[in-house]
Amino acid sequence: MDNDDKCPKCGSALGEITTTKSGKKLQRCSTGSWVDGKVEGCDFVKWLPSEAQTLDEKCPKCGAPLLMAATRFGKRMKKCSTNKWDPATKTASGCDYVEWMKTILEPLEEDCPKCGSKLVQVETASGKRFKKCSTNQWDRENKVAVGCDYIDWGK
Repeated sequence: MDNDDKCPKCGSALGEITTTKSGKKLQRCSTGSWVDGKVEGCDFVKWLPSEAQTLDEKCPKCGAPLLMAATRFGKRMKKCSTNKWDPATKTASGCDYVEWMKTILEPLEEDCPKCGSKLVQVETASGKRFKKCSTNQWDRENKVAVGCDYIDWGK
């Protein structure tokens, strides 16, 4: 067993790799467990990097293939496949093209079961999808949601 298979906090073996609902992969310490929203035992979690997917699109700057990648917090971006990061020197090389993905709203022909207004399909920048009432908005000045609060996360 090498050091990548051991918990850096307690020295125990790491557990199996699991995938969250949002698609992120992680590995917990084998002596820790998640019970009723609390960690029992060792709380070490090793987040594994997500694999970038090659897209059928070309970089507008240099013509190389684009990749769909995600940050460790789940924010998605299209980036040039020639772009590399060297953690040792903390420098980037290659083409610097990046396009951050934004939330997408798609109007639907379905009525809100709560207020009767039309629903919209929402795809967040991290790739989560849900339906919500089109009257639901965010008041940035007062930092509160306004309008109908209907949301359907699907199954």
